[in-house]
Amino acid sequence: MKTNIAVPEYNKNDIIEFARNTLLEESAAIHQISNQLNVSMADAVEYILSITGRVIVTGIGKSADIGRKIASTFNSTGTPALFMHAADAIHGDLGMITNGDVVLCLSKSGSTPEIKILVPLIRSLGNHIIAIVGNMDSYLAIHADFVLDATVEREACPNNLAPTASTTAQLALGDALAVALLTCRGFSTADFAKFHPGGALGKKLYLRVDDLFRHNEKPELNPTDDMPKVILEISSKRLGAAAVTKDGRIIGVITDGDLRRMLGKYDSIQHLRAEEVMSVNPRTIDAEATAVEALEIMRNNSITQLLVTQNDLYLGVIHLHDILKEGII
Repeated sequence: MKTNIAVPEYNKNDIIEFARNTLLEESAAIHQISNQLNVSMADAVEYILSITGRVIVTGIGKSADIGRKIASTFNSTGTPALFMHAADAIHGDLGMITNGDVVLCLSKSGSTPEIKILVPLIRSLGNHIIAIVGNMDSYLAIHADFVLDATVEREACPNNLAPTASTTAQLALGDALAVALLTCRGFSTADFAKFHPGGALGKKLYLRVDDLFRHNEKPELNPTDDMPKVILEISSKRLGAAAVTKDGRIIGVITDGDLRRMLGKYDSIQHLRAEEVMSVNPRTIDAEATAVEALEIMRNNSITQLLVTQNDLYLGVIHLHDILKEGII
């Protein structure tokens, strides 16, 4: 049903300013909590590294939404985690907490009814509690083993009501905790790839040149091959280039561009041989390199193919289209 309530009129600049102020308020909140960090962060990280169990992340309301994301970040960066909604915990889900687990509890007020019920129950199970809390005098802050201060001066909401700066602070502290843990674990790019095998991100991390070039034919020429043979080899293999090799090792490359330049330079190219046309010192890449490394070389040198080698021996060609088909750019 429509109402007769007057809606203020704003121009585009006003709207942009509202958005900018929100971002500034939230960035100020992150700056504030960075200054509130203390030894509790280090103690919490060291404790998580010492346990054999998982991080059980819990919260209610908007804190629960942030908690789900933090648990996801932990899992993807080498710290096993589960999310447990605080309301569900007191109706049976406490069973997911096992010996060796630690509970990370998020709450702005730190004194909601669910938190006051949940904290003693966790204590009775013998598990430690890490709090990300926005009130250092709250029930949760007082009873947690490790306390990360997420107190902010005000919300970004003009009414100072909707959780905005406070949830941003919680999320940032969760990220800080996760990154500190992965750094202390020595969590590498290879480790990251194990947890992200799907999609463009996973392919950027694990897809190798060796996975791609073997689907192509292997254009190869001898130094003494004549131009009809050169043209046939390049056109039939359809990769825009052919390696010139001797004893299996690359001594040069001939590309479509080289052929066009020769046609413009000579009235007849029938007398030319591959070694007279080839470009020496061509760009190559090892078969074990990542596809992203191959792409970077192509971009930096404005080329569309690379000769693939292993132990100095010529194996084949990887083309820009091979990488594009994988959808990693």
